[in-house]
Amino acid sequence: MGTSARVCRALRTTPSGEQARNSPLVPFPERLHRSCSLPILRLGERSLICFHISFKQWCEKGLMLDYQDLRCELSRIDGRGYKSYQDLRGIYAFPDFFLYIDHVQGDPFATPSRLRVRVPQDKAGYPAETFTSRSRRLALCTYLAKQFAAAALRRGTRRGSGRSGLIEMVDPAQEILERSCADVTSDHVEARFLLGLPAAGRRILGGLADQMLCEDLPAIVRATLFFGRNDPAAIERYLTASEDADHLRYRLSSLGLVAFVARDSILPRRSGVDDRPLRGPPVVPFEVPAHLQVEVDLPNAGRTVGMGIEAGVTLIVGGGYHGKSTLLNAIERGVYNHIPGDGRELVVTRESAVKIRAESGRSVAGVDISPFISGLPHGRDTRFFSTGNASGSTSQAANIAEAMEVGAEVLLIDEDTAATNFMIRDRRMQLLIAGDKEPITPLIDRVRPLWEQHEISSIVAIGGSGDYFDVADTVILVEDYVPRNVTREARSIAAQDTTRRRPEGSAVCAAPVQRIPLPQSIDPSKGRRQNNAKARGRRTIVFGEETIDLSAVEQLVDPGQTRALAAALVHARENHVDGKRSVRQVLDLVEKDIEGGELDILSRFPEGGLVRFRRFELAAALNRLRSLMVRQE
Repeated sequence: MGTSARVCRALRTTPSGEQARNSPLVPFPERLHRSCSLPILRLGERSLICFHISFKQWCEKGLMLDYQDLRCELSRIDGRGYKSYQDLRGIYAFPDFFLYIDHVQGDPFATPSRLRVRVPQDKAGYPAETFTSRSRRLALCTYLAKQFAAAALRRGTRRGSGRSGLIEMVDPAQEILERSCADVTSDHVEARFLLGLPAAGRRILGGLADQMLCEDLPAIVRATLFFGRNDPAAIERYLTASEDADHLRYRLSSLGLVAFVARDSILPRRSGVDDRPLRGPPVVPFEVPAHLQVEVDLPNAGRTVGMGIEAGVTLIVGGGYHGKSTLLNAIERGVYNHIPGDGRELVVTRESAVKIRAESGRSVAGVDISPFISGLPHGRDTRFFSTGNASGSTSQAANIAEAMEVGAEVLLIDEDTAATNFMIRDRRMQLLIAGDKEPITPLIDRVRPLWEQHEISSIVAIGGSGDYFDVADTVILVEDYVPRNVTREARSIAAQDTTRRRPEGSAVCAAPVQRIPLPQSIDPSKGRRQNNAKARGRRTIVFGEETIDLSAVEQLVDPGQTRALAAALVHARENHVDGKRSVRQVLDLVEKDIEGGELDILSRFPEGGLVRFRRFELAAALNRLRSLMVRQE
């Protein structure tokens, strides 16, 4: 019996179309995890109807199709126009898993169809200890996603026009992150992926579709989603790597540290576009300076030795090409856990660490940058600073203020990407340009107040100004990628060779001012489209009529994070931005929503391409929306 026949039979005992349209829908996470959204159906000349029916009801009403029904349907529509593929939407029972066809692409050149497979846990066979803790579950999901993605790549080949034949799950990179493409619970294992239903031109190739859905896909599922078909030792390496990193990150505060770099870590990467570890000569495994050595007991790795970076002001100094930025970049990525073999598994940083850089040309909306910049020409107020074209110094000041506003506790700064006049104004320049003619209070005069008054630490990679020796708690010299603790030498130099520069700015560094975003300034619509929010790669969001440039947000590591950010902006606008809540309160609520409903809370339909972001990246996306308007509390 075909899909339409079974649906028609079920409709005798289901609400009418009008009743269904007027009946409340269950919250989306409930629909997503325990139900299926039945497609819009055309029954003869009757109007389109749409209703939601639970997984249990699918079975009770005889709507549960099996793979033989799917094969019959593919045979029936073979050679028809591409839109006939829409008849496939629904749930199909295979011998050891269920296939959900959630969304069918409109033509072979469009974004491929969205599918899910769900394996009951009693068949998948994963021991409870592999997924009961959040740390282990995310690691297991990352492992399964990598296995599924690799198997899909091997099986997916071009079979017709456009994207016909594609089977694709986004392959996770080096980080262990929450992803919507894979999930493991006590009930089931689920994988979400894209599949290009094959066609010649716009005519259905039913035989090839049968091969993809009923032969290739089951082979992928059975090779990757069942515990008995995977390598238990490899899974265990993922679980323990994630668990140890989370344990270490939790311990950092009690140890008085902001970051930890384990001995023998491999920090260099293959290239600026390849984040995998660089291997072989001249790569130097990380060595721990004696006076910065810290030992910590981890649940799986046991006693681990590494370099501890204490809270306060830390400088990473050294000559060019000796590894300053490499070390800082590893610390920057230490806010995330890494897969085994990455080399940075135990390079761990507090989750509240934010990379700060200059960003000429960005927009700024109502930010108080007066602790860093005041007295601008023409009387411009820096306590409520707005511009559509920030300079290097004003953008860096705004980036710090915005990070502080939403809870940053560690600032990571590399002189290579900083504004020089924001970092330092030396004695000679002070003599030439009077203080009342220079609106910038340089960072050198703010890092100590930031720490002493607000407990915000700074890690600064710098090789061009020894003036920073005067304000540093710790100085780490990197030579040929080998670090040494030179704090004593730096202090001795500072005492013997004084700079004679005058500290600038007031002694008090004001706390950040909370801003309230105005709802009318956050508009995702474009023309008749109410929601025109989408990601373009890792660095760009199209939001309504605006384009958000995230190229300077360096702790975005996955395109899926950008997709989730686009959806989160819409979610925040629809649910939490009310003209009364501050940016920080809005972020708190979005995080609470995601914790309660996972990433699915951000999407109306099952979506396999979302990856969890931090609150700091969501704030960065909101702050770079050029239409944003705010008022201060």
